Amino acid sequence: MLSSLGAAVLLLWFAQPVLAEPLQLPNIDLQIGGEDPASPQGFSSALQLVMLLTVLSLAPAILIMLTSFTRIIVVLSFVRSSLATNQMPPNQILIGLAIFLTFFVMAPVLQDVNSHAVQPLMKGEIDQQTAFTQGMDPLREFMFKQTREKDLALFVNLSNMERPRNFNDIPNYVLIPSFIISELKTAFQIGFIIFIPFLVIDMVVASALMSMGMMMLPPMMISLPFKILLFVLVDGWDLVIQSLVLSFR
Repeated sequence: MLSSLGAAVLLLWFAQPVLAEPLQLPNIDLQIGGEDPASPQGFSSALQLVMLLTVLSLAPAILIMLTSFTRIIVVLSFVRSSLATNQMPPNQILIGLAIFLTFFVMAPVLQDVNSHAVQPLMKGEIDQQTAFTQGMDPLREFMFKQTREKDLALFVNLSNMERPRNFNDIPNYVLIPSFIISELKTAFQIGFIIFIPFLVIDMVVASALMSMGMMMLPPMMISLPFKILLFVLVDGWDLVIQSLVLSFR
Protein backbone atom coordinates (compact mmCIF):
# COMPACT_ATOMS: atom_id res chain seq x y z
CA MET A 1 0.00 0.00 0.00
CA LEU A 2 2.78 2.41 0.91
CA SER A 3 4.67 1.62 -2.29
CA SER A 4 1.54 2.26 -4.35
CA LEU A 5 0.94 5.59 -2.60
CA GLY A 6 4.56 6.60 -3.10
CA ALA A 7 4.48 5.73 -6.80
CA ALA A 8 1.25 7.66 -7.27
CA VAL A 9 2.58 10.74 -5.47
CA LEU A 10 5.74 10.68 -7.59
CA LEU A 11 3.59 10.30 -10.73
CA LEU A 12 1.54 13.38 -9.85
CA TRP A 13 4.57 15.41 -8.85
CA PHE A 14 6.60 14.71 -11.98
CA ALA A 15 3.55 15.24 -14.20
CA GLN A 16 3.17 18.85 -13.03
CA PRO A 17 5.33 20.40 -15.82
CA VAL A 18 3.26 18.77 -18.58
CA LEU A 19 -0.12 19.81 -17.21
CA ALA A 20 -1.75 22.96 -18.45
CA GLU A 21 -2.62 23.97 -14.87
CA PRO A 22 -1.11 22.77 -11.58
CA LEU A 23 -2.91 19.77 -10.16
CA GLN A 24 -4.35 20.70 -6.77
CA LEU A 25 -4.97 17.88 -4.31
CA PRO A 26 -7.57 18.32 -1.58
CA ASN A 27 -6.28 19.07 1.90
CA ILE A 28 -6.50 16.11 4.26
CA ASP A 29 -6.78 16.88 7.96
CA LEU A 30 -6.67 13.79 10.15
CA GLN A 31 -7.64 14.76 13.70
CA ILE A 32 -9.56 13.44 16.67
CA GLY A 33 -12.81 15.15 17.59
CA GLY A 34 -13.40 16.74 14.18
CA GLU A 35 -16.65 16.94 12.28
CA ASP A 36 -19.44 14.60 13.24
CA PRO A 37 -19.23 11.56 10.90
CA ALA A 38 -23.03 11.43 10.83
CA SER A 39 -23.29 14.96 9.47
CA PRO A 40 -23.32 15.59 5.69
CA GLN A 41 -20.01 17.47 5.91
CA GLY A 42 -18.32 14.67 7.84
CA PHE A 43 -19.67 12.00 5.49
CA SER A 44 -18.53 13.99 2.45
CA SER A 45 -15.00 14.41 3.83
CA ALA A 46 -14.73 10.72 4.69
CA LEU A 47 -16.01 9.76 1.23
CA GLN A 48 -13.48 12.04 -0.47
CA LEU A 49 -10.66 10.53 1.60
CA VAL A 50 -11.71 7.00 0.68
CA MET A 51 -11.91 7.92 -3.01
CA LEU A 52 -8.52 9.63 -2.91
CA LEU A 53 -6.87 6.58 -1.33
CA THR A 54 -8.56 4.33 -3.89
CA VAL A 55 -7.30 6.40 -6.81
CA LEU A 56 -3.77 6.51 -5.36
CA SER A 57 -3.73 2.74 -4.85
CA LEU A 58 -4.83 2.17 -8.46
CA ALA A 59 -2.45 4.74 -9.96
CA PRO A 60 0.40 2.26 -10.70
CA ALA A 61 -2.00 -0.11 -12.50
CA ILE A 62 -3.46 2.81 -14.48
CA LEU A 63 0.04 3.96 -15.41
CA ILE A 64 0.99 0.49 -16.63
CA MET A 65 -2.19 -0.57 -18.43
CA LEU A 66 -3.69 2.57 -19.93
CA THR A 67 -0.55 4.34 -21.15
CA SER A 68 2.50 3.73 -23.32
CA PHE A 69 4.42 2.19 -20.39
CA THR A 70 3.84 -1.43 -21.44
CA ARG A 71 5.37 -1.11 -24.89
CA ILE A 72 8.31 0.94 -23.64
CA ILE A 73 9.34 -1.34 -20.77
CA VAL A 74 9.02 -4.49 -22.91
CA VAL A 75 11.20 -3.02 -25.68
CA LEU A 76 13.81 -1.84 -23.18
CA SER A 77 13.88 -5.34 -21.69
CA PHE A 78 14.44 -6.76 -25.18
CA VAL A 79 17.37 -4.40 -25.64
CA ARG A 80 19.01 -5.66 -22.47
CA SER A 81 18.33 -9.29 -23.38
CA SER A 82 19.76 -8.88 -26.88
CA LEU A 83 22.94 -7.38 -25.46
CA ALA A 84 23.17 -10.29 -22.98
CA THR A 85 24.52 -7.96 -20.30
CA ASN A 86 22.66 -9.81 -17.51
CA GLN A 87 21.34 -7.10 -15.15
CA MET A 88 22.92 -4.08 -16.83
CA PRO A 89 21.21 -1.65 -16.93
CA PRO A 90 19.49 -2.58 -13.64
CA ASN A 91 15.73 -2.98 -13.41
CA GLN A 92 15.41 0.31 -11.51
CA ILE A 93 17.09 2.19 -14.36
CA LEU A 94 14.90 0.62 -17.04
CA ILE A 95 11.68 1.21 -15.09
CA GLY A 96 12.65 4.80 -14.30
CA LEU A 97 13.48 5.49 -17.95
CA ALA A 98 10.22 3.88 -19.03
CA ILE A 99 8.22 6.05 -16.60
CA PHE A 100 9.76 9.31 -17.81
CA LEU A 101 9.34 8.29 -21.45
CA THR A 102 5.71 7.53 -20.62
CA PHE A 103 5.29 11.07 -19.27
CA PHE A 104 6.86 12.41 -22.47
CA VAL A 105 4.62 10.39 -24.78
CA MET A 106 1.45 10.90 -22.75
CA ALA A 107 1.95 14.65 -22.16
CA PRO A 108 -0.80 15.77 -24.59
CA VAL A 109 -3.23 13.23 -23.13
CA LEU A 110 -2.42 14.32 -19.57
CA GLN A 111 -3.03 17.94 -20.52
CA ASP A 112 -6.46 17.08 -21.94
CA VAL A 113 -7.41 15.05 -18.87
CA ASN A 114 -6.31 17.83 -16.54
CA SER A 115 -8.02 20.66 -18.42
CA HIS A 116 -11.30 18.88 -19.20
CA ALA A 117 -11.78 16.69 -16.11
CA VAL A 118 -9.51 17.34 -13.13
CA GLN A 119 -9.59 21.14 -13.00
CA PRO A 120 -13.38 21.46 -13.57
CA LEU A 121 -13.97 18.85 -10.85
CA MET A 122 -11.71 20.69 -8.39
CA LYS A 123 -13.59 23.94 -9.10
CA GLY A 124 -16.95 22.27 -8.61
CA GLU A 125 -18.09 22.93 -12.19
CA ILE A 126 -18.85 19.26 -12.92
CA ASP A 127 -19.72 16.21 -10.85
CA GLN A 128 -17.58 13.10 -10.41
CA GLN A 129 -19.38 11.03 -13.04
CA THR A 130 -18.93 13.74 -15.67
CA ALA A 131 -15.28 14.16 -14.67
CA PHE A 132 -14.67 10.43 -15.09
CA THR A 133 -16.30 10.39 -18.52
CA GLN A 134 -14.45 13.48 -19.75
CA GLY A 135 -11.20 12.20 -18.28
CA MET A 136 -11.53 8.86 -20.03
CA ASP A 137 -12.21 10.39 -23.44
CA PRO A 138 -8.56 11.41 -24.15
CA LEU A 139 -7.33 8.03 -22.87
CA ARG A 140 -9.86 6.17 -25.02
CA GLU A 141 -8.80 8.18 -28.07
CA PHE A 142 -5.15 7.31 -27.41
CA MET A 143 -5.92 3.62 -26.89
CA PHE A 144 -8.09 3.38 -30.01
CA LYS A 145 -5.28 4.91 -32.05
CA GLN A 146 -2.80 2.28 -30.84
CA THR A 147 -5.15 -0.74 -30.89
CA ARG A 148 -5.37 -3.05 -33.88
CA GLU A 149 -8.80 -3.75 -35.31
CA LYS A 150 -8.11 -7.49 -35.15
CA ASP A 151 -7.44 -7.37 -31.40
CA LEU A 152 -10.47 -5.17 -30.85
CA ALA A 153 -12.67 -7.55 -32.83
CA LEU A 154 -11.37 -10.48 -30.76
CA PHE A 155 -12.64 -9.07 -27.47
CA VAL A 156 -15.85 -7.80 -29.05
CA ASN A 157 -16.60 -11.37 -30.16
CA LEU A 158 -15.54 -12.84 -26.81
CA SER A 159 -17.86 -10.46 -24.95
CA ASN A 160 -20.85 -11.60 -27.05
CA MET A 161 -21.92 -8.00 -27.47
CA GLU A 162 -23.73 -6.62 -30.48
CA ARG A 163 -21.66 -5.39 -33.36
CA PRO A 164 -20.66 -1.79 -32.43
CA ARG A 165 -21.59 0.93 -34.87
CA ASN A 166 -18.72 3.20 -33.85
CA PHE A 167 -15.99 3.53 -31.24
CA ASN A 168 -18.40 5.08 -28.73
CA ASP A 169 -20.30 1.79 -28.55
CA ILE A 170 -17.20 -0.10 -27.35
CA PRO A 171 -17.01 -0.20 -23.52
CA ASN A 172 -13.81 0.21 -21.54
CA TYR A 173 -13.73 -3.44 -20.41
CA VAL A 174 -13.42 -4.42 -24.09
CA LEU A 175 -11.06 -1.63 -25.14
CA ILE A 176 -8.48 -1.97 -22.35
CA PRO A 177 -7.49 -5.66 -22.88
CA SER A 178 -7.50 -5.08 -26.65
CA PHE A 179 -5.10 -2.18 -26.16
CA ILE A 180 -2.82 -4.23 -23.89
CA ILE A 181 -2.39 -7.17 -26.27
CA SER A 182 -1.84 -4.76 -29.17
CA GLU A 183 0.91 -3.06 -27.17
CA LEU A 184 2.52 -6.42 -26.41
CA LYS A 185 2.36 -7.45 -30.06
CA THR A 186 3.95 -4.18 -31.20
CA ALA A 187 6.64 -4.44 -28.52
CA PHE A 188 7.54 -7.98 -29.59
CA GLN A 189 7.77 -6.90 -33.23
CA ILE A 190 10.19 -4.12 -32.29
CA GLY A 191 12.12 -6.56 -30.07
CA PHE A 192 12.51 -9.00 -32.96
CA ILE A 193 14.06 -6.28 -35.12
CA ILE A 194 16.42 -5.34 -32.28
CA PHE A 195 17.58 -8.94 -31.87
CA ILE A 196 18.61 -9.47 -35.51
CA PRO A 197 21.98 -7.60 -35.63
CA PHE A 198 23.09 -9.05 -32.28
CA LEU A 199 22.10 -12.55 -33.41
CA VAL A 200 24.29 -12.11 -36.50
CA ILE A 201 27.25 -11.19 -34.29
CA ASP A 202 26.69 -14.30 -32.13
CA MET A 203 26.57 -16.53 -35.23
CA VAL A 204 29.75 -15.01 -36.71
CA VAL A 205 31.67 -15.36 -33.45
CA ALA A 206 30.44 -18.93 -32.92
CA SER A 207 31.46 -19.91 -36.48
CA ALA A 208 34.89 -18.29 -36.05
CA LEU A 209 35.54 -20.10 -32.77
CA MET A 210 34.43 -23.41 -34.24
CA SER A 211 36.69 -23.01 -37.27
CA MET A 212 39.64 -22.37 -34.95
CA GLY A 213 38.83 -25.44 -32.88
CA MET A 214 38.05 -23.41 -29.74
CA MET A 215 34.84 -25.25 -28.97
CA MET A 216 35.22 -25.05 -25.20
CA LEU A 217 35.31 -21.25 -25.18
CA PRO A 218 31.79 -19.79 -24.72
CA PRO A 219 30.93 -17.66 -27.78
CA MET A 220 28.97 -15.29 -25.53
CA MET A 221 32.18 -14.24 -23.77
CA ILE A 222 33.74 -13.14 -27.07
CA SER A 223 30.65 -11.66 -28.72
CA LEU A 224 29.63 -9.51 -25.75
CA PRO A 225 32.29 -6.79 -26.25
CA PHE A 226 31.52 -6.65 -29.97
CA LYS A 227 27.79 -6.25 -29.32
CA ILE A 228 28.41 -3.45 -26.83
CA LEU A 229 30.79 -1.77 -29.29
CA LEU A 230 28.25 -2.01 -32.11
CA PHE A 231 25.51 -0.61 -29.88
CA VAL A 232 27.70 2.34 -28.89
CA LEU A 233 28.93 3.08 -32.43
CA VAL A 234 25.43 3.24 -33.91
CA ASP A 235 24.19 5.30 -30.92
CA GLY A 236 21.79 2.54 -30.03
CA TRP A 237 19.95 4.27 -27.19
CA ASP A 238 19.05 7.21 -29.40
CA LEU A 239 17.79 4.88 -32.14
CA VAL A 240 15.72 2.79 -29.73
CA ILE A 241 14.16 5.79 -27.98
CA GLN A 242 13.46 7.56 -31.27
CA SER A 243 11.80 4.46 -32.69
CA LEU A 244 9.69 4.04 -29.54
CA VAL A 245 8.46 7.62 -29.47
CA LEU A 246 7.72 7.71 -33.21
CA SER A 247 5.79 4.44 -32.97
CA PHE A 248 3.10 6.26 -30.97
CA ARG A 249 2.57 8.97 -33.60
